[in-house]
Amino acid sequence: MADTKQGDTTQAKAGAERTAAKLAKRIQAFSKEHGGAEGQLAYIGQTGTRIVLVGEDGGWGDLVAPSHDVAKSAAEKAGLTLHENFDGDFAAKVRTGPYEWTRMAGIQIGGPSND
Repeated sequence: MADTKQGDTTQAKAGAERTAAKLAKRIQAFSKEHGGAEGQLAYIGQTGTRIVLVGEDGGWGDLVAPSHDVAKSAAEKAGLTLHENFDGDFAAKVRTGPYEWTRMAGIQIGGPSND
């Protein structure tokens, strides 16, 4: 039985490393497309951890990792600068367009629903 547990642990670590490597490639692609990027890790409960990405051009996106450790590993592999919080100068870099404004605020003030 000890061999099975050790094998399961080894497989889990290998799987986590593969997932982190895949996420790192996606982070690097985002960064390349947006002239660089910074990020922030946000816990989303049992689902995992969200990797919020903000490009130098103000573009933004996110990825979801199955755990905080995998998210942190992916960010490190990609060379992503991480912020503790999504506020201040970091948040100010985000550029939103008409779609975001109508989805986030427009619905509440009677704007179009973008359906």
